Amino acid sequence: MTRTNVAAFDFDGTLTRSDSVLPFLRLVGGRWWMLRLARHAPSVIAAAARRDRDRLKALATDAVFRDVPRSRVAALALEHGRAIAVRGLRDDVVSRLGWHLEHGHQVVIVSASYEPYVRVVADTLGASDVVATRLGVAADLCTGGLDGANCRATEKVRRLEQWLSERGLARADVELWAYGDSPGDRELLAWADHPVWVNEPLDSVAPASA
Repeated sequence: MTRTNVAAFDFDGTLTRSDSVLPFLRLVGGRWWMLRLARHAPSVIAAAARRDRDRLKALATDAVFRDVPRSRVAALALEHGRAIAVRGLRDDVVSRLGWHLEHGHQVVIVSASYEPYVRVVADTLGASDVVATRLGVAADLCTGGLDGANCRATEKVRRLEQWLSERGLARADVELWAYGDSPGDRELLAWADHPVWVNEPLDSVAPASA
């Protein structure tokens, strides 16, 4: 039986040239978002000491997004996604993504970044879908809380497995390619048939194992 080819791409530092989260926090929060984050000082210091990036990101989203109208965040996400698509992508990884599309593979972006702006980039590139972080919303205002566990490490594998299941696919049915650049991608790449660490530039459009 022919297996379905799925290519899973991390976003920040893999598809993009740099982190997309901090620029988006600055965009939404303006000049003073760091001051609002400073109100969480003891928690920030503790998270920093533990090198707990997930906790730091949760504190930052709480500081920046809480009580901001959802419509404003949505508009800024659209603006941010367009900016990334125009000038923030890695040419080598985009070329590799295009190779997968040309060969009829399903392409999924699996990311801890905020889904609406990741989806703008995914739509620009022609990717099949996005599995990413959402913000909690109450009374049409962002609460700042993350909707469910952050999409990192083992959570990326769990969410991608769920995505496959929703399409009637088990892991055994899939030839999985995965692209990532950081410890948060380790489990995802370990789960793949074709793991690609992109800490260094990719030297060709076609994967070596194609």
